[in-house]
Amino acid sequence: MDELPIGRRVAYWRGRRKMSQQVFADRLGKSKSWVDKVERGVRRLDKFSVLYEIADILQVDVQLLMGKDPERRTDALNCIDQIEVQEIRAALERYDSMSAYFDAAPSPPPLDDMRKAVNHAWLTYQYGRYGMLTRALPKLLRDAQAADAAYGGERAAEAAHLLGQVYQIASSVLRKLGECELAWLAADRSMAVAQRADDPLLAGIATTRVCAALVAMGRARPALELNVQIANRLAPGGSNEVSPARLSVYGMLLLQGAMAASRIGDTASVDDLINCAQEAAVLLGGDHNHYWTSFGPTNVELHRAAAAVELGDGGRAVEVHQLRIAEPSFNALLPERRAHHLLDIARGYAQIGDVANAGEMLLLGDRLAPSEIRCRPIAHEVMSDILRRTRGAPPSPVAELAEHMGVGV
Repeated sequence: MDELPIGRRVAYWRGRRKMSQQVFADRLGKSKSWVDKVERGVRRLDKFSVLYEIADILQVDVQLLMGKDPERRTDALNCIDQIEVQEIRAALERYDSMSAYFDAAPSPPPLDDMRKAVNHAWLTYQYGRYGMLTRALPKLLRDAQAADAAYGGERAAEAAHLLGQVYQIASSVLRKLGECELAWLAADRSMAVAQRADDPLLAGIATTRVCAALVAMGRARPALELNVQIANRLAPGGSNEVSPARLSVYGMLLLQGAMAASRIGDTASVDDLINCAQEAAVLLGGDHNHYWTSFGPTNVELHRAAAAVELGDGGRAVEVHQLRIAEPSFNALLPERRAHHLLDIARGYAQIGDVANAGEMLLLGDRLAPSEIRCRPIAHEVMSDILRRTRGAPPSPVAELAEHMGVGV
């Protein structure tokens, strides 16, 4: 791939950030003329200090300004591409805490600002806006790492807690988009940081991210064992409090364990774990979002259907969808959860040969959270199956969605 001049790369990322030359110049402390000359290649960028400052303002890794332009995906609207992947990878490869051990850490962002940014990132994920999230993640990772390295004393635990959450967000969206090894790395980092945050529930929910990544990588058995082990440690009762947050984290560990068990065909463990999660949901008393889990009775049924699909029992999944999930409760869930479930049910319908309803489920999911349908590899597999098994031309809405997804017969 041809090398692009640094000036053109600066211009590309400035445009990507929707920043005018004047605004960019003001933030850099330079003139608009200086920026224009750099972007046209008239003026050279030969000082690393300036390059790093430009990279920080544009929220990209400096290597992206100096290296080759990565190959970009064009297969789906608002999906992650290899530029985002490389940026996130570069952010995950930073070791700010180790650098701070030897040298003074740079000025970190205020924790109040970090808290707001992390909450916004969670909501961006739970609304299924994956393209927006992956563009924001590199800077959020760098800021959270800098805060974790710099803050000490009473604020150290909160900074670690925020960094642990950012790693979990990164792991969740990377796994959705098929970047399983990076998802595992981010999840593993979140477990390590959770120990420094001194929050067993954060460590528990970090475990679910690790296990989800392991399952996606084909390592379902160790994922099952780890989920069950940590669920037993965090089970409410005895010396453990019975709080809504603990019930939610405990319940999600059981549900993730059920999903891992379904991957290895362990029907007995699936039923046992889902039933235990249902008991926790009954104690919780409703659908909540403690620790960003969306845990409650409705989510238990969504996982019951999803596990049936993984076990190859599409008929059971459709039955759960039709008979066990109340529409008002389902509609109250956040878009990512609902669209994810509709994708699962599309798979269930496809398993029983009902490609018309499978296509309808994809269309419904696309209306809720387009990225959940257009960007996930599993959704592409389902759409390919629908197109291949449809007699004659598919309905125009399905054909149009397939075109947006970049999927052909």
